[in-house]
Amino acid sequence: MREKAAQNALVELGYPAPRVLFASTDAAPLGGAFLIMERLSGKPLPEVRMLGMARIVAELQASLHDLDANAFLRALARDGLAPQSFTFEAHLEQLANRVGRFSLDGLAPGIEWLAQRRPVPGGSHAVCHGDLHPYNILMAADRVTGVLDWPHAVVADAELDVASTLIIFKLVPMEVSDLSAPIRWLANAARPLLVAAYLRDYRRRRQLDRGKLAYYEAAACMKALVKAGELRLAPTAAGSPNALFASTFTERALGHFRGLTGITPVLPATTASVA
Repeated sequence: MREKAAQNALVELGYPAPRVLFASTDAAPLGGAFLIMERLSGKPLPEVRMLGMARIVAELQASLHDLDANAFLRALARDGLAPQSFTFEAHLEQLANRVGRFSLDGLAPGIEWLAQRRPVPGGSHAVCHGDLHPYNILMAADRVTGVLDWPHAVVADAELDVASTLIIFKLVPMEVSDLSAPIRWLANAARPLLVAAYLRDYRRRRQLDRGKLAYYEAAACMKALVKAGELRLAPTAAGSPNALFASTFTERALGHFRGLTGITPVLPATTASVA
């Protein structure tokens, strides 16, 4: 399986991902595909500390991007996975296919915009998590013990990964978190500071191309909008209901994509509850 191969390749490279001991696509035992991983100590980063959170995320991400992407791809190939399936091009093609399969016609102009303006291939690429945020980071005794949730891993421009994290920091409402109401209020108020600190700390380690960053923010919004469209039309086929997509996040993603591209995506009307 893709996630097993990615995590074990990262373990080989010395990155703190949990080693996968067993993977199964058989849905009979648990109702879906599953992984059995080594158990890591710790709790999600926001439950351990809030101060310095941006620095921890930025440093973990920069360390990931410093890994040898070619060695990562070679490890995947040993597991029988085609390196081409771990590219941004493959990701964009998959989004386009999902738009077609669910007849999400209101998103098609946005997909076309992304396809026409895709950054020119070339230069050094990085291993990208694709969904790195504080709740995917485990900490114990003031040290990181693991980085979780790797189904979106690709090898692409590092800006893709930074943009994905920025969209989470900028747009995800705190109401979907497990934080207490006063802490959520403080986190919302501090959101601009968190974004600025995260970018500052990342740039201390690695440079960022502003043009690519804006493009990949649009791509991250489109990824969220495709999922939201699937959940509206066919929640069972698209996966488990997700409170995130029943929140203001979807509207924020629509507005952010419009601001970046000048295109107004249109989602189908909600036909089923996703709360």
